[in-house]
Amino acid sequence: MILRYWILRYCMLVVFVTCNLKPETSFSQTPTPAPPQKKSVLLMNGTAHIGNGEVIENSLVGFRNGKIDLVADATTAKIDPSKYDTIIKIPGKHVYPGFISANSSIGLIEIGAVRATNDLQDVGGMVPHLRAMIAYNTDSKIIPTVRTNGVLLAQVTPRGNTLSGTSAIMKMDGWNWEDATYKADDGVHLNWPSLFRRMGWWAEPGGVEKSKNYDSQKEEIIKFFNDAKAYNEGPKTEKNLRYEAMAGVFTGKQTLYIHASYIKELVEAINFSKKYGVKRMVLVGAMDSWMITDMLKENNISVMLGRIHELPTRPEDDVDLPYKTPYLLQKAGVSFCLQNEGDMEQIHTRNLPFYAGTAVAHGLTKEEGLMSITLSVAKILGIDNACGSLEENKDATLFISKGDALDMLTNNVELAWLLGRTIDLNNEQTFLYKQYMKKYGKEVK
Repeated sequence: MILRYWILRYCMLVVFVTCNLKPETSFSQTPTPAPPQKKSVLLMNGTAHIGNGEVIENSLVGFRNGKIDLVADATTAKIDPSKYDTIIKIPGKHVYPGFISANSSIGLIEIGAVRATNDLQDVGGMVPHLRAMIAYNTDSKIIPTVRTNGVLLAQVTPRGNTLSGTSAIMKMDGWNWEDATYKADDGVHLNWPSLFRRMGWWAEPGGVEKSKNYDSQKEEIIKFFNDAKAYNEGPKTEKNLRYEAMAGVFTGKQTLYIHASYIKELVEAINFSKKYGVKRMVLVGAMDSWMITDMLKENNISVMLGRIHELPTRPEDDVDLPYKTPYLLQKAGVSFCLQNEGDMEQIHTRNLPFYAGTAVAHGLTKEEGLMSITLSVAKILGIDNACGSLEENKDATLFISKGDALDMLTNNVELAWLLGRTIDLNNEQTFLYKQYMKKYGKEVK
C-alpha cells in the first residue's frame, strides 16, 4: 500500500509539471518525421563533395522522388532550371552526401545510468538472433543532435556478450523502427576474446595482464560455430533461433563483424573466418590493423577502425598513432572506415565528422577523410549502390553546410534531406541554446 501511494503521488506530480509547462519553454518531443518528397529540388552553385574523391566547385545537384537525378558542373552543363520545382542557390556553401555512422549504439541507449533506457544487450553469451532494429528507439532525443552535424544513417549494433546480435542500417528519422529501417539484419557481431586485460582507466592507465580465460572462451566460439554450421547444413528436425540467425553468415548473405584489437587477436580472427568459409568478414576496432596490412589485402578484409580520439594502446606507441592509423591503412591500400565505439558513444556520434577531420590533419586528404565516413562505409556495409556519394540514381541523402563539414569550427548544417525528405534540424540542445542566447539579449536566427 505504501508503495502504491508513492507511485500515485509521483504520477500526479508528473502530470502537474507537464500541464504547467509553457510551450515556449519546453522541448519535450523529438521533431516530427519528415513526409515523402513531393517537389523536386535543384541546388545551384555550391561546392559538391561527391564522396568518391571528386569535387565540383560550381555544381548542380538535383533530386526528385527521393532520388538524385542530376550531378553536373554548372559552368559547362546546359540544364533548364525550370524543370525543378524548388531552386536553392548556395554559392560559397558545400554539399555533402549524408554521413554514415558504422557500428553505432544510437537509438539503443539514451542514458547509461538508467536501465529502462538501455536496450544495448540481452542476457546470454550467444545471442545472434537479437535484432537491433526492433529495439531502435525513434523517439530518442540524441538522434536529432547527430543529424545537426550531418549524420543521417547509422549501422545500429548491439553490444556485449560473445555473439552480441544482428545489426541493421537505420535512418535517423522515422515514426517507428519499421519506418526507420534502411537495411535489415546486415550482419552478425562476434566479440573476439581479449588476450589482455588493461587496468586503470583512460586518464590513469594501469598495467596489462594476460587473460586466463582466452583459450576457453575461444573454444566456446568454435563449438558454437561447429554446431551452427552443422545445423544449417543438415536436416532441421527442431528449430533453433540462435543457429537460424547464423545461416546468412555461412551463405554470404550477411557479414560477420569480428570485434578485436590486438594483432594476435586479429590474425586468429582472420584464420577463424577462413576456416569456416565465411565469405564476408569485417574487422571492427582493429587498432593494430596497420601492422597486418598485407594480410588484410590478401584476404580482402575491410576494417571499421576504432575511435581515433583515444590514447595509444601501448605506452611505447607514438602518441599520435590513433590519429594517423587511417593514413597508414589508406597508404597500404586497405579498405577501411571510421566508427565511434567507446564511452558515451551514442552522444559522441555527432563527432564522427571531426574524427575524419583529425585523420585529415594526420595524413589523409580532405576527400579521403570524407570517404571514410561516406562511400567507404557504404561499401563495407554493402549499400553503396544506394547511398554514400552524390551520384545519379542514388538516394537523395545529403546536406548543405555553410563551411567545411569536417571542421568543428565551420561545420554548420543548414539543410538536410534523407531520401529526399526535408529533415528538421532542430533538437533540444539547439532550442536551449537559442533560449539562453535570447535571455542575454542575443537573437539567434
